[in-house]
Amino acid sequence: MRFGTETQYCLLDIDIGSAYHPKQDPLAIKRIADALEPLGLVSYMVCTSSYSQGLHLYFPFETPQNSWQLSAVVTTLLENQGFKCQPGQLEVFPNPKLYVVEGTQTLFNAHRLPLQAGSYLLNAELEPISGHQETFVQQWQRCQQRNSIDSGIIGQLLRQQRRCRHRVSKRADKFLNDLNAEIDVGWTGKGQTNRLLGRITMRAYVFHHVIHGGLPLSGDALIEVIVTTAQSLSGYREWCGHQHEIHQRAAEWARCVENSHYFPYGTSQGKYKSKQNAKDSAVIETTWNEQRSQTAQHKIQTAMLDLFNSGNLPQTTTVRFKKLLEYGIGGSTLYKYKSLWHPNLWKTPQTPQPLNGAAAAATATPAAAAHPTSLLPGDDSNPLQGKGLRHPEEAASASEVRNEDGVVGWRQLFLDLKTRQAQQKRQAKSQKEAYWQSRARQDRQSYREKMVEYLRSGDPILIREAEQWFCRESASEQNREPL
Repeated sequence: MRFGTETQYCLLDIDIGSAYHPKQDPLAIKRIADALEPLGLVSYMVCTSSYSQGLHLYFPFETPQNSWQLSAVVTTLLENQGFKCQPGQLEVFPNPKLYVVEGTQTLFNAHRLPLQAGSYLLNAELEPISGHQETFVQQWQRCQQRNSIDSGIIGQLLRQQRRCRHRVSKRADKFLNDLNAEIDVGWTGKGQTNRLLGRITMRAYVFHHVIHGGLPLSGDALIEVIVTTAQSLSGYREWCGHQHEIHQRAAEWARCVENSHYFPYGTSQGKYKSKQNAKDSAVIETTWNEQRSQTAQHKIQTAMLDLFNSGNLPQTTTVRFKKLLEYGIGGSTLYKYKSLWHPNLWKTPQTPQPLNGAAAAATATPAAAAHPTSLLPGDDSNPLQGKGLRHPEEAASASEVRNEDGVVGWRQLFLDLKTRQAQQKRQAKSQKEAYWQSRARQDRQSYREKMVEYLRSGDPILIREAEQWFCRESASEQNREPL
């Protein structure tokens, strides 16, 4: 059943696992009823929703009211008393449509009709008393006579509490509908938990504040909504094999999505999230490279000053090169900063600039170089201790160990290993994406068959919903990214 522009009742849905169900809080329903008294809703009737033992609270009244305004006021009154109006806890029908799609009229959420299989009318002690429609209608009419809503009260409450309504683009609405199509089906078999939790997390992180109001979710609040939504879906208790660790899995998915390039819809800072992360990484990389460069230059300057002050500074290039190698300075580093030591470029002693922390600790003397504290010197290169410059032919024969820049062979091996690992990751990711693409196509086909059934149902509301869905599918078919 879906609501039209006006309604003569509202409905509250309390799931079996809700914090407000009598099994968890015996006084919650009374508190809910007390919260709605200022609106004129003083009488209600309770039914079990189905065999799941969830509860439906009906508040009928005689004078028709605007559906959206009534929903906004009911939701506001409940939230003012500390209730969380969200699926799995306390869901309001008609639902407060907190967003509108550009150029499109959105439908209200549908709820299950009363007195179907597993649905029974309950008494004040919440005990089943009847499953007959006649008894239901009699109680409905008695509640209608007692409940009297003044449109002026609704207007007054709306002015006191203005809720923000978001304008959602058609592209975002399609994204949200695709998420809903996958989530609403729930569990239909084994091996679906990872996929469903990912979709639930995405919807909660990107759209929760648009659908339910409030601020965008993050941290523990996001995790709690993920768990609550998952537990409220059909098939969860039958098919979810991770019920014992559902909070841990939800936390993992929450961290994953929060650190991704996705962001809460409508937030101005969100669109720059990925760019900012890339910028921060570039700054870190630049700072690290600068530190390495300063450390290497400081070591050369310190060594040259020591040789000059002790009177042991050679005048020829080769001998000076060999002397500097004894200070634990790599050959590639010396080639890179020739102006700091080469006889034809260096003229007078240059006092090294002081360094801090790890950079200062990386400066070596001949004694320290003989007993290094690390497997590699500070400049990440192997010193050629006890060896001078080799003949060009000898250097060419050793090209497998050292390249033209003096980088040792282990670096190339490391790069090759990283390349292979990256290829393996891409391969695994491709296989995983192919699997989930297949699953998504199956889910979309199932939903399409459901819409076909709506078209054949003869019900004008279901037919309208199916027609809207097929129109959106047709309009986006050409632009849809491959699943």
